Amino acid sequence: MSKKTIVKKFNPIKEIDSIEDKMKKVLFVLTSHGEKGNAGSTGYHLGEVSHPWKVLHDAGVEMDFISPKGGEPPVDGFDLEDSANKEFWNHPVYKEKRIHTKTPKDIHPKEYGAIYFAGGHGTMWDFPDNQELQNLTKTIYEAGGIVGAVCHGPSALVNVKLSNGEKLIAGKRVNGFSNEEEEIVKLEGVVPFLLENQLIASGGKYFKSAPWNSHVEVDERLVTGQNPQSAKAVGEAILSLLKK
Repeated sequence: MSKKTIVKKFNPIKEIDSIEDKMKKVLFVLTSHGEKGNAGSTGYHLGEVSHPWKVLHDAGVEMDFISPKGGEPPVDGFDLEDSANKEFWNHPVYKEKRIHTKTPKDIHPKEYGAIYFAGGHGTMWDFPDNQELQNLTKTIYEAGGIVGAVCHGPSALVNVKLSNGEKLIAGKRVNGFSNEEEEIVKLEGVVPFLLENQLIASGGKYFKSAPWNSHVEVDERLVTGQNPQSAKAVGEAILSLLKK
């Protein structure tokens, strides 16, 4: 018996669309702010970058890095005993990207399927009122993209308004560093505001777990995590949405 041959007809338009979808990148946003008021230095939390980065990198997703001021942002939570931290920190391609972060104005939003705000206390000072970051977030989200954030990273979302005038997080399940966690690290009187309170004031439906437990909320294309322990799970949730 002869075997039946199935010939797949090539559709150039469909194939190009498929390739473009696969090439959609994720935009990581890191803080440029390096001081916790008068309570010492800070920056982006390394593990909140490296753990989502590894999830996405291992899946073949390309990432770019920006910060409000560009250049090399300050880092906190520096621990190279953590294997994901070490891999990210020493990766030749991403070493260049983290040392030479772009600024928001350098970005073409159409290239990205998701925007992700890493945490670290510095974000509380330079994320919430940054209009360029708000515009990027709105544009990516309204184009069908994903918005992700972890720990203090959701501070970037409290003032984001969509084209209809409503806040992005209004009526959505959200998560972020809790008041109790801020009190445990004794910075409740140092940060400009308590993130849990502001997420609620901005219309978010805030849910949390006990301190230092991984907790991630996914509401349509919004992904938010509570603390450093949630960073990997946020990356996995973003990846899952990218694959849909």
